[in-house]
Amino acid sequence: MSGSKQEAVVLLSGGLDSMVVAAIAKEQGFNLNALTIDYNQRHNREIGSARAIANRLGAARHVILPLDLRQFGGSALTSDIEVPKGGLGAEIPVTYVPARNLVFLSLTLAWAEAIGAHDIFIGVNALDYSGYPDCRPEFIASFTETARLATKEGAEGRPFQIHAPLQHWGKARIAQETARLGLDPAMSWSCYDPTKDGKACGLCDSCRLRRAGFAEAGVNDPTPYAATPPGN
Repeated sequence: MSGSKQEAVVLLSGGLDSMVVAAIAKEQGFNLNALTIDYNQRHNREIGSARAIANRLGAARHVILPLDLRQFGGSALTSDIEVPKGGLGAEIPVTYVPARNLVFLSLTLAWAEAIGAHDIFIGVNALDYSGYPDCRPEFIASFTETARLATKEGAEGRPFQIHAPLQHWGKARIAQETARLGLDPAMSWSCYDPTKDGKACGLCDSCRLRRAGFAEAGVNDPTPYAATPPGN
């Protein structure tokens, strides 16, 4: 451990939510260990964002773990399925990656147990999001119990706490939090389908949610967008 600080492992994708949750963990006094999963995602620009965020927040260690989920496919982010650009719908969109947060939290838990950390931070959100089932509070509660049952630490009475402080926040509040925490939103990346010249598409679900949140919060979003949704 570093000094007297408690260790925490933060699942750091490089997106806006994970940036904010990592900064919250640091603000709470934890020593940050950041885990980024390079799953060969379409929008792998977020890996560079994760590096910048980990560096900015002074992470003690930043592990970028390769896990090629293109071998499985099943999502617009991991196969040659077109990313939808028509706006949020009622159905779970094709950008859902099968069991992604379950897989990622399992890896985060494994590292946490290996380094003696009992606090795990994840930036899931169940308000302004695309309807992914692995972002729901029920899933986080269930995984907390799974972590207790599946680990040596849990079996010996030292359970893990899964922190999801953004769980019930809207994107506007998350955008406001960047200002309060002194974070540069430009460090994060949200777009699922970046253009060849490095701009955010502006039309995917993630871009729409981000833009709407910053607009509602009255906070400047420096992200370069290639297009603007109709009516904006």
